[in-house]
Amino acid sequence: MKAMILAAGLGTRMRPLTDHCPKPLLPVAGRPLIVHHLERLREAGITEIVINVSYRAEQIIEALGDGGDHGVRIAWSREEAPLETGGGIQRALGLLGRAPFLLVNGDVWCDLDPSTLPALDSGDLARLVLVDNPDHHPAGDFHLDATGRVLAEGKPRLTYAGIGLLDPALVAGESPGAFALAPLLRRAMAEGRVAGHHHRGRWVDVGTPERLAELDRRLRD
Repeated sequence: MKAMILAAGLGTRMRPLTDHCPKPLLPVAGRPLIVHHLERLREAGITEIVINVSYRAEQIIEALGDGGDHGVRIAWSREEAPLETGGGIQRALGLLGRAPFLLVNGDVWCDLDPSTLPALDSGDLARLVLVDNPDHHPAGDFHLDATGRVLAEGKPRLTYAGIGLLDPALVAGESPGAFALAPLLRRAMAEGRVAGHHHRGRWVDVGTPERLAELDRRLRD
């Protein structure tokens, strides 16, 4: 299985830290945030990784190269301007191939072992990793029902962790350009084609300088 790390965002919520450093390279416990992803993927046996880049792309490419220093092989998907989540994935399909792949948002940290995720069921377009709602997002995103299906409506609600298995068909038929992934996921949910995995371990949305600093403290303890 291949993985894709989304790393093309502008990092506006992290300013001023990202004024001169792209968010994936911000240090956490002595290593760039994105290196934590590479290490966890390698430990799970996933070594073919696609990374999309746009803002300060050359800094990221120069820092990671072909991935050899981290035991992985990186293919770079360049975007002249950020294409959002869905558009970025679609741009990278030529590198990802036709098989389901693991998607990881570059601005999260999670102790999930990706190798524990069950494969997609026949007909499904996604399996989303969901976590308990953090304090900064108490309303959550989706409902996980008793049969393991993810629904746009319903209670209780959980938060999408920014990690999941995706079938390329989810985005392949969309018009090229910038578009979000969330509407496509909701459409697939309405069709009963999205499964969920409730991860009860550690997860952080590294979306603000304060949460970055808190994660750094936790990992150094």
